[in-house]
Amino acid sequence: MKSTPFSAIFLWVLLGSLHAALAAEAPPIPAPPEIGAKAYLLMDYHSGRVLAEANADQPMEPASLTKIMTAYVVFRELAKGNLHLDDLVTVSEKAWKTEGSRMFAQVGSKIAVENLLKGMIVQSGNDASVALAEHIAGDEAVFAQLMNQNAERLGLKNTHFKNSMGLPDPDHYSTARDLALLTRAMIEEFPEFYKWHAIKEFTFNNIKQINRNRLLWRDPSVDGVKTGHTEGAGYCLVTSAMRDNMRLIAVVLGAKSDSERANANQALLNYGFRFYETRPLYKAGEKLAEARIWKGAESRVPVGLSRDFAVTFPRGQYASLKAGMELSTDGVAPIKPGDKLGVVKVVYNNETIAQQDLVALKAVPEGGVFRRWFDQARLLFK
Repeated sequence: MKSTPFSAIFLWVLLGSLHAALAAEAPPIPAPPEIGAKAYLLMDYHSGRVLAEANADQPMEPASLTKIMTAYVVFRELAKGNLHLDDLVTVSEKAWKTEGSRMFAQVGSKIAVENLLKGMIVQSGNDASVALAEHIAGDEAVFAQLMNQNAERLGLKNTHFKNSMGLPDPDHYSTARDLALLTRAMIEEFPEFYKWHAIKEFTFNNIKQINRNRLLWRDPSVDGVKTGHTEGAGYCLVTSAMRDNMRLIAVVLGAKSDSERANANQALLNYGFRFYETRPLYKAGEKLAEARIWKGAESRVPVGLSRDFAVTFPRGQYASLKAGMELSTDGVAPIKPGDKLGVVKVVYNNETIAQQDLVALKAVPEGGVFRRWFDQARLLFK
């Protein structure tokens, strides 16, 4: 489909039931809390809107936050049927010798994939990470290639992996934004596996270890995600919490202590939940409008969204939101499902706070010779 200009006219809809002027009287939102870390980011899970950030695109050493991607790759292999939770993995000498945090898997032992995953997620076991990587890809370096392929597919623009567990390497880095996007994808695609990140303790080989994420013990709304620490990275933590159907993701990199990273994440989560709210607006696949199609077997095609559309806005300001749809006027057949044919935007205080592409919900093949000729003539004088 050729590139198509959009009409300049929006149909605006006032979303709230109260007059916008009433909502506009609300006081401005205060600045985010001061965070004593090298970088941080607070994102709403459903809308993807970033509510607070600092140095969010600065590549940094991710330490064991790397294991979020390792888990994501393993979850994809499970979802594709290439791997099963009860598959037995033989622990290599390399995995057994890997330095850093461990689940104490013995060399030569055979351990189920599920136990290795829990050992990696809960106990942050480097030995478990390497064992899983070798089982899936034959070699940890090859597994790192899978990690990087998934990073590219997910649009993680400032991330590159060299190993599965996060030991320091000059070419091993990520950012607060990329880690939030990765976490969002993992929660969305694999909710049945994500729930393991809320496990507070795990016992393996008669050794019980406690999840290092302090907020699991402090805040009942927190259900993940991962801690990380090396001398170079400092203390890092990705958390996610759900309150009243609103989920937030907080990333803190380079804090000075375990308690500081926990306090920083708690402050970000509390800030987001206190001053913002999120509401769903449109469902994926729902017909929202029709776009004009030229030279097609049909002259119009239903358009909607490829994923659910939610909006995050200052708490109590729903009545001030306006939603608008802008449709292509020059769509030319053939049209495939998913082709972009417009955009839907939400505006608050004259600022676009959310937008998503409108896409074709069905295919429109080329019309007959007469239809193509007739529409071509009309386009010349359009």
